[in-house]
Amino acid sequence: MKYIVVTGGVMSGLGKGITMASIGRILKSRGYKIVPMKIDPYINIDAGTMNPFQHGEVYVLGDGAEVDLDLGHYERFMDVELGREHNITTGVVYSAVIERERKGEYLGQTVQIIPHVTNEIKARIRGVATKSGADICLVEIGGTVGDIESMPFLEAVRQMQGEENGNDFLFVHVTLVPFTTLKEPKTKPTQHSVKALRELGLQPDIIVCRCEKALKEDVKKKIAMFCNVKKEAVISAPDTEDIYEVPLLLEKEGIATHIMEKLQLEQVKEDHEWEKMVERRKSSRGKKIRVAIVGKYAELEDSYLSIKEAIKHAATELECKVETKWIEADDLEGVGGLDSFFEDIEGILVPGGFGVRGAEGKINAIEYARANKIPYLGLCFGFQLAVIEAARNIANLKDANSSELCETPHPVIDLLEEQREVNEKGGTMRLGDYEVFIRGDTLAEKVYGEKKVVERHRHRYEVNPAYIERIEREEVVFSGTDRTGVRMEILEIPQHPFFLATQFHPEFKSRLDKPSPPFKAFLEACLRKH
Repeated sequence: MKYIVVTGGVMSGLGKGITMASIGRILKSRGYKIVPMKIDPYINIDAGTMNPFQHGEVYVLGDGAEVDLDLGHYERFMDVELGREHNITTGVVYSAVIERERKGEYLGQTVQIIPHVTNEIKARIRGVATKSGADICLVEIGGTVGDIESMPFLEAVRQMQGEENGNDFLFVHVTLVPFTTLKEPKTKPTQHSVKALRELGLQPDIIVCRCEKALKEDVKKKIAMFCNVKKEAVISAPDTEDIYEVPLLLEKEGIATHIMEKLQLEQVKEDHEWEKMVERRKSSRGKKIRVAIVGKYAELEDSYLSIKEAIKHAATELECKVETKWIEADDLEGVGGLDSFFEDIEGILVPGGFGVRGAEGKINAIEYARANKIPYLGLCFGFQLAVIEAARNIANLKDANSSELCETPHPVIDLLEEQREVNEKGGTMRLGDYEVFIRGDTLAEKVYGEKKVVERHRHRYEVNPAYIERIEREEVVFSGTDRTGVRMEILEIPQHPFFLATQFHPEFKSRLDKPSPPFKAFLEACLRKH
């Protein structure tokens, strides 16, 4: 097994995840089977309870794991299906060690970070690598070198390097080369970052330099000299308009040559499909449409990262350009009219979310889309609020609401009976892949082209079965359900140009070469309106 470990320095948010996803894409294009892993040094067990303002989107894997958004990059770039074991956190590691200690599995030893915690980390990395049957295991260590919480993980991979064959381990360090106001690149942050790494016993084989624009050869030479790497192993990674260009940029810089040389890899094949897809995105001369996204975390777009990428994927397929207008849901509450918010808009999208803040603003946006025949796509909470809007304004249940949000005489969104029992025991979320069964002769069937699909979920509350007939009696159709027919999964309004809402999150399974069907159909409707 070959290992590539990606670390970062100077500051967080430099693009370690995109760098690792790009390396994985490059190696996959050369015929190698890849397995990626993400180490998050935070003490949380997973990302499920973390505020999107602080941490960005919570990404959901097929097995229901709630993880860091970087795993979304891995799945999209490498076209792989990941699971819970591909994300290791401090909370997971320490919980496992403490549980073993309580069971007496350490046979009276004094349990310490070295060797017990580091052994647990190494065992988890090797376990995933072996189970996958991959050729190369990619490991990203979150945070920055020097963080106290990342020390055990860096020590673990240092030990692994010594335990493995010297040609089977490679370190990539992602760092920052800032430019002054006079446009002069400064290498000192990179030098200090690599120095901190080397003090821990780790020598990078490749340094990826994030920068505003490409570095000149003399700057690369200076970094190479101070950081003890070859000049050719200093990779310039300037800002790009599109993250999908990064693999091609790194390829052009020669990163694949260094990786394959160090790991003694031979080229199995050469696949140019990614290059063709990116070129197709860049060369698109199609129509430009505007889509409004009404959310409660709109000021931090990373909170809806997978939605942004799913829109890109569909736009690539349809050869059009999409401009997104981000609207805070709070701003749509208590205003006289919404025309000024949705002027020159071809479509409205309401994403998922939890809690009462901004809910009425989202409902106002949904009503506006329905009444003004604007294409609408609702996701998860956007589905539930579409049910509430239809109950209030079509089925005439004026006080309809969700029991999650308030006490209401008409809880059209509520916990199912079996969920109430589970709720009392602590487990409340419906997470990961579930089957969705689609009615014939519906918009949903046209969108998917089949009657059974599997999509990822992340929600607690459901459409209350007691209200389904009253809501459907009018112009609303629940066109998708679970296997039992009790849980409603898709809502549509046949008389509308395009009104589709899903209880699930189709954005999590969208890929550049396989766009999500609801997103593609939504943009097609926006193009027709345009």
